[in-house]
Amino acid sequence: MRNTIRTERLRLRRWRETDRLPLQKINADPRVMEFMPEALPPKASEALIVRFEEHFEHYGFGLFAVDLIEGKTFAGFIGLSVPAFEAPFMPAVEVGWRLAFEYWGRGLATEGARAVVRYGVGSLGIDNIVSFTVPANLRSRRVMEKIGMTHDPGDDFDHPRLPEDHPLHRHVLYRLPR
Repeated sequence: MRNTIRTERLRLRRWRETDRLPLQKINADPRVMEFMPEALPPKASEALIVRFEEHFEHYGFGLFAVDLIEGKTFAGFIGLSVPAFEAPFMPAVEVGWRLAFEYWGRGLATEGARAVVRYGVGSLGIDNIVSFTVPANLRSRRVMEKIGMTHDPGDDFDHPRLPEDHPLHRHVLYRLPR
């Protein structure tokens, strides 16, 4: 199990107690959570860290805390995870990210996602990496495209954890070509 991945500007690492408050701020920001069902209260953010670490222990990989190398500032998370729901594209591993708003538009999500995909394919031998979001989340879709993922509208799906009448129910699926 790898505990750290470095890129030119980022250090992806396992979670620490000091990450709790900055993650709470990110998860409470309506701009960051625009395409999520809701902003998260503090206890839900803390529960996420616990789940992230349990995922690492169970699978040997997960969603890493992200620090900017310059300034050693916590910026969010990027990594790989096994979706916790059934869908037509499963089994698969998802590449995902969430960064604080002030770090958007700098290519950091793309840089980190490329690194974890390279790790997933090269070191872990994962051959079915996907990413998904709602159709309107053009920023995340662009990251998916920049890391080499492709979209086939025939793979789009309704998220099983959201009610049919929820505005975020429909999702687009991107795949990393095998």
